[in-house]
Amino acid sequence: MLRRTTATLKSTLSLHITKEASKHNVYHFHRFTSGSPLHFQEKETVCPRHVDTVIAFVLGGPGSGKGTQCEKIVETFGFKHLSAGDLLRKEMVSDSEYGSMILDTIREGKIVPSAVTVKLILRELASGDNHKFLIDGFPRSEENRMAFERITGSEPNFVLFFDCPEKEMVKRVLSRNQGRIDDNIETMKKRLKIFEALNLPVVDYYAKKGKLHKINAVGTEDEVFEQVRRVFEQVSTVT
Repeated sequence: MLRRTTATLKSTLSLHITKEASKHNVYHFHRFTSGSPLHFQEKETVCPRHVDTVIAFVLGGPGSGKGTQCEKIVETFGFKHLSAGDLLRKEMVSDSEYGSMILDTIREGKIVPSAVTVKLILRELASGDNHKFLIDGFPRSEENRMAFERITGSEPNFVLFFDCPEKEMVKRVLSRNQGRIDDNIETMKKRLKIFEALNLPVVDYYAKKGKLHKINAVGTEDEVFEQVRRVFEQVSTVT
């Protein structure tokens, strides 16, 4: 289970990985000003475990309804929602060393390098007082998963998987009209192929470890959330 302190770090932080950190299951961070690009600087802080921290990975294909359900989870159970895609898109338009690389990668429907995504996620984990996190859309591959576990020395408490037919996902994405550069039929086809090839092994991995909770993502928002509610009520008794 992933237990980390975040409340004492008020500024935005970036990750510094060392063998010593991995050995003792702690984070090594660098401080940098809020909104600044991700740059490695000299080691400043080591963060020990925090007994209250709970992390849930939220997995599912594009258009499976993850984001909508995460909003309901936040409202009902008080989790902080971290969308890996939103974090990448925000960094993409910032004046950072990774911005143009992220833009080109997303346009091609490919997966952004794990180290970049993990750094963005951990920066957010360290930025507030809430110790309950939904990490939406990550990990997207076994390489993502292994990078996260290698860097943090831990695993999520549990994993939600929104299971949705491909035709339904395509229909939802092409009709949502959010102006995103990846909401078009060609990019959608690429994303679905990547999801099947890379995401499903992650789903299988957590299923074998007994951490996966599969949600039938077809139905009304309330019908789907009723399944989600039961999962959170169940895991709250053991986390």
